[in-house]
Amino acid sequence: MENVVSTKKWSAAIRVNHWIMVISIAVLIATGYYIGRPFSVSAGETMDKFLMGEIRFLHIFCGMILAFTFVWRLYLAFFSRFHADWRDFLAFLDFENLVKQIKFYALISNEKPEEKYAYAPLQSFAYLGLMVMVLLIVVTGLILTGSGYGKGVISFFYFFVKPFQNMLGLATVKFIHHILMWLFIIYLMIHIYMAFWTDVVKKDGTISSMINGMMFEKKK
Repeated sequence: MENVVSTKKWSAAIRVNHWIMVISIAVLIATGYYIGRPFSVSAGETMDKFLMGEIRFLHIFCGMILAFTFVWRLYLAFFSRFHADWRDFLAFLDFENLVKQIKFYALISNEKPEEKYAYAPLQSFAYLGLMVMVLLIVVTGLILTGSGYGKGVISFFYFFVKPFQNMLGLATVKFIHHILMWLFIIYLMIHIYMAFWTDVVKKDGTISSMINGMMFEKKK
């Protein structure tokens, strides 16, 4: 049997940030889809119904959580005491290692990519793309929400993103926001599949590592 040791991979802050982002994105997808295409109405008098308002409130609330979670993740990338991992998001720039991972995932080669960073090359590219998507959906969300508010916290942030509305138009912003929702759905499906695939093939505890922070490595 191979000698395997468990090592600390993710800090508690990274894990908490990850799951808050996952939950908020999942709720945003569900509520956003309902807002765009209401598929049911509650029974009773029309004057007593406020389902759309409640769904919209939940959507905006989770959107603000996602925004603050995004800022927190950026902070951790530069100032985390566990590891300052902003460089990990650029691991895909190591093209030789990137090719190794592509061949390994495509079952062309048994040679595993070198673990030089917290993320493998394809992971770093995917996570950097995720951060860009989060930034865009937060900005477009603030525009769509802020255009209906004249006061409050949202209106304060809306002041900074309104120039993008003026440049693109509200309809285009809404379209971008909608497309991003579908990109998040596709991303989540691929992310979950690859997490399980990696865990099964590499047997390194990828799935459980986002709960307990530990991964398995061959003892050198």
